[in-house]
Amino acid sequence: MPTPDELPGSDQLTDLAEGAARIRPDLVALRRELHTEPEIGLDLPRTQARILAALDGLPLEITLGKELSSVTAVLRGGRPGPNVLLRADMDALPVHETSGLPYASRVPGAMHACGHDLHVAGLVGAARLLAERRAELPGNVVLMFQPGEEGAGGAERMIAEGVLDAAGERVVGAYALHVGAALLPNGMVATRPGPAMAACDTLHVTLRGRGGHGSSPYAALDPVPAACEAVLALQSMVTRRFDAFDPVVLTVGMLHAGTASNVIPDDAVFAATIRSFSPQARDRVHEEALRVVRGVAAAHGLEADARIEPGYPVTVNDPLEAAFVAGTARRLLGEQRFVEMPTPIAGSEDFGVVGEIVPSAYLMLGACPPGRDPFAAAYNHSPEAEFDDGVLDTGAALLAALAIGRLQRG
Repeated sequence: MPTPDELPGSDQLTDLAEGAARIRPDLVALRRELHTEPEIGLDLPRTQARILAALDGLPLEITLGKELSSVTAVLRGGRPGPNVLLRADMDALPVHETSGLPYASRVPGAMHACGHDLHVAGLVGAARLLAERRAELPGNVVLMFQPGEEGAGGAERMIAEGVLDAAGERVVGAYALHVGAALLPNGMVATRPGPAMAACDTLHVTLRGRGGHGSSPYAALDPVPAACEAVLALQSMVTRRFDAFDPVVLTVGMLHAGTASNVIPDDAVFAATIRSFSPQARDRVHEEALRVVRGVAAAHGLEADARIEPGYPVTVNDPLEAAFVAGTARRLLGEQRFVEMPTPIAGSEDFGVVGEIVPSAYLMLGACPPGRDPFAAAYNHSPEAEFDDGVLDTGAALLAALAIGRLQRG
């Protein structure tokens, strides 16, 4: 665990907090501009343009993505030292907003329902704070503005285009902050060592039989009972083949067969999301799920087309970096505003791709609107989700403090 001497000093943190408070109105304005015009996926030209405008005038070396609308900005410190990375995702979701906010999305069917607009504004704020202290920085900071977090694999594409080496040498640490519309009280920071977010993969299954008349199932090969049996067998597999302390979650979210009540269909199709919290459990659940589905199909005399579509890996926080985040947050905000997450979150994140390469830490910041019960408020991805952009100065100051402290650690 980092010693007090390895954490940012109290005077530094006070200075950052005061600086962040001064620029909060600008960050709120930027966030609300982004919120009104959300963009989905890897191609985010309007979002990219707003980021470039917000960074204009800062002493940054900027590179734009080739295969996606990313922005990579390098701030070179005034003294030699290592390189550290701060990341903000910038894409929205295919959700139609129903929040009723005056700055609600003006794009039908698109919404910043996961708070990525706050992430962008917070990282812009961190860039401004760090640029003001550029001469004091013992190293360089890479700012990673990433499209395509919501299922499009943007982090992997940015890595392929060189974001981890953008300052000339590989970054020694990376940090990402995510806001929550619920569960975590306003202004609270949370993280944990080890697994922080689940891996997410998809199981696709087609059971192929032989159709026929509903009155004569013996003359057909009915895939519907087999599909139902396979769904239940997968749930039994989860509880009987996996350690409760290294769990997996398998949820069938799509099941389809047939066109009429008296016709046995040729095929039955279903798909499931699979969540796991360790690389070992992830590998094993892939094998077990395919084995179960193929075995049920064989027992019914059917063919099974079953495959795993890989998604995001487990987001694993390096223990030293998680302790560093915790110490920095406590110093910056006070003991009462930090809590260690007791368990990982079953959602998934492509920041885990970064964490597989460099020591990293992923942290949560409560952005539930003041006065609301965080355990009753609409959560991220809801069309009614609301995020308090009053926490932007907290996010900006914390990101800047993490960069400064990590550079000072060497």
